[in-house]
Amino acid sequence: MNSLSSGLLYLVLALPFIGALVAPLSLIALGRFGSLVLACFPVGALAILFQQSAQVQSRVPILFGFDWIPSFGVRFAFRLDGLSFGFAFLILSIGALVVLYSGGYMPKGSKRGRFFAYILMFMGAMLGLVLSDDLITFFVFWELTSITSFLLIGFNFEKEAARRGAMQALVITGGGGLALLAGLLLIREATGLTSLTALLEQPEAVKALSIYGPALVLILIGAFTKSAQMPFHVWLPNAMEAPTPVSSYLHSATMVKAGIYLLMRLFPVMGGTLAWELILPLFGGVTLVIAAILAMRQSDIKLMLAYTTVASLGLLVMLIGIGTELAIEAAVLYLFAHSLAKACLFMVAGSIDHSAGTRDIRALGGLARKMPLTFAAAVLGAAAMGGLPPLFGFLAKEEVYAATATLDLKGVLTTIAAVSGNALMFAVALVVAIKPFAGTMPSGLRKAHESTPLIWIGPIVLGVVGLLAAIFSQTTHQFISNPMSPPGLDGAVAVDIALGFHFGPALILSIVTVAAGVVLFLRASQMRSLIADALGRIGWGPDKGFDQLMRALVVGAFHLTVKLQPGRLDIYMKVTIAVIVATLWITMIWAGSLPTRPAMPDLYFYEWGVIGLVVLGAVVVVLANNRLTAIVSLGIQGLAVALLFMLLGAPDLSFTQFMVEILSVAILALVMTRLRLMPADRRPWRNIVPEAALAIAGGLGFALFLLHITQRPFDTVIGDFYTRYSYVIAHGRNIVNVILVDFRGVDTMGEIAVVLTTGAAILALVRIRAVKTSDTRFSRKRRRRAGELQP
Repeated sequence: MNSLSSGLLYLVLALPFIGALVAPLSLIALGRFGSLVLACFPVGALAILFQQSAQVQSRVPILFGFDWIPSFGVRFAFRLDGLSFGFAFLILSIGALVVLYSGGYMPKGSKRGRFFAYILMFMGAMLGLVLSDDLITFFVFWELTSITSFLLIGFNFEKEAARRGAMQALVITGGGGLALLAGLLLIREATGLTSLTALLEQPEAVKALSIYGPALVLILIGAFTKSAQMPFHVWLPNAMEAPTPVSSYLHSATMVKAGIYLLMRLFPVMGGTLAWELILPLFGGVTLVIAAILAMRQSDIKLMLAYTTVASLGLLVMLIGIGTELAIEAAVLYLFAHSLAKACLFMVAGSIDHSAGTRDIRALGGLARKMPLTFAAAVLGAAAMGGLPPLFGFLAKEEVYAATATLDLKGVLTTIAAVSGNALMFAVALVVAIKPFAGTMPSGLRKAHESTPLIWIGPIVLGVVGLLAAIFSQTTHQFISNPMSPPGLDGAVAVDIALGFHFGPALILSIVTVAAGVVLFLRASQMRSLIADALGRIGWGPDKGFDQLMRALVVGAFHLTVKLQPGRLDIYMKVTIAVIVATLWITMIWAGSLPTRPAMPDLYFYEWGVIGLVVLGAVVVVLANNRLTAIVSLGIQGLAVALLFMLLGAPDLSFTQFMVEILSVAILALVMTRLRLMPADRRPWRNIVPEAALAIAGGLGFALFLLHITQRPFDTVIGDFYTRYSYVIAHGRNIVNVILVDFRGVDTMGEIAVVLTTGAAILALVRIRAVKTSDTRFSRKRRRRAGELQP
């Protein structure tokens, strides 16, 4: 790949983020039509991508990137192949329509620019995710989608439900992201392979590892949380508190599909094992059936679509878990069809809400005459979702049944799950497409009307694309379906299904699905009541469990904080010193570093005299009756140590010690005076004894440690370094000065900054105390003048 192509692909990644930067200014300058300008960014990125489609169709991946953290083998690397191309196509094309839709949907105000910035940032994050090749780069974009989706879901942060939905999504998907990171690091460390390309070139490397099981579980947690598999699905319905453009984008083709992308990407590397073929169909099948049942329970159109999205994600996970050629082929077709249909229907739901003021199907009816274009889009979207011909969803459903309809137990169970889930979703699609538009119009909807073109053009385009994709299915397969098949099935999967009745088990199952869906639709009200009663009897669910978990975390954190941080400085000091002393003793004993008995030093009598002064000062500090005597004695003891340094030939150290001791005594005396402490520290023995024991243990421990150090051979490596380079590098002959000023210049400056900061803090505390004392005196004088106190 030449540098021009590489630069253009970097531009593809950058365009959504550039759009996010200019979004506020664009909307201020052009109003709602600023969305037309902003839609050009994803359209431009899509045009650049299509320039590479010929190479993508030939199944030759395009790799580009650069070293990011070379010392850790991390690259900012990307890979454009059929799978990433298909997802990028959905992200950019649906993203452009959502940007246009948002221009008509979002109300005027200062928040609109922020909304467009968020949604374009999310688009860039998703694009980076599906194009990433390096494992760490992939994780970075994965988490970036969690953060930007948190901002979008909680966009209406004035509403408590929006804040809860955003936090729930962040906790669940963010937690899954951490599990994913652990799984990726396990694979990276065990195989030494740092990119998806390297893993795909050695597909058996991971399956042969002893850590395959733990790595698979961690990866699946990440994928299941992102793609809302049970029991992690609760965040998706609650995310419906976000503005409808967010739902039509995040919950149709992008965020919820990130986990599906991960599973399809790693299918050649981790798929085909017993664990893979057991766990994925199980979780996917259960999610499909239960979520479809819960969708029938809802009366809010967005919630109905949200639960059917969860069900569809379950179907995709089940197909990837089956792992046959037909199953992967069906997953690719269903993913494409579902993205178009669900984005269309979410936009329809927003259009209804925007015009009628409600999304509750019990309060809707007769809107077809008032909103014919929205009605047409709803019919196209619902037909695609239900798998009716001649929509692309019909092709997908036929492939699903062809993949599941086998005679073994696994085939029977997955077929039952697929037919049941599809029938329920078809019934929901009929409710969404028919109930708001047919029948008698309630009196409260007389003023309902078709929205602006920016709102209805998106769902119309998506519905028509779903139709054309089926009519020109071979072109769709050439550009989308065939290249998206995982590399592990390269050459084996060639999608060629076209419109027409394919007589066989798949067609029979389709007829059964449609018939069951129609019956369920006709009894939708009874089904809703029946499911509501059943859920009421059960009472508890994952959503309530999430609240209980969060409350338990908050309460536990509170009690732990109260236990560890009682607000008493003396306890903090004791704990800190105790840990240091314990570490010192344990290290010495564990390493066998206790010193041997030293020989008696040969000192002059005046040196012994100074040592005696040091000991005497320490004894007086302990036995002093008041604080001032103790401070002065401590100073005398320190000055004696400084004098000892001087006698032993270390005048610079002695001078430093003199300065420190004098300053310490002055500060301590000032603090004691200004804080007006009690002259003496009188406490019971039960407090004194533990502190005395801690002090003795600390003093003795440090003495033994220093003694051990002095008994070891002197290591001259550091000294030799400074001797050799002090003049050569720093041009100074005084080594001590060079060390302080040059080699440790920044360190010394930092120490000075710490000392100054500490001094400023102490001064502030002392002044606060002084002001409070002055205020108290002033208050007492005023009260005395008022006769409240006796003089």
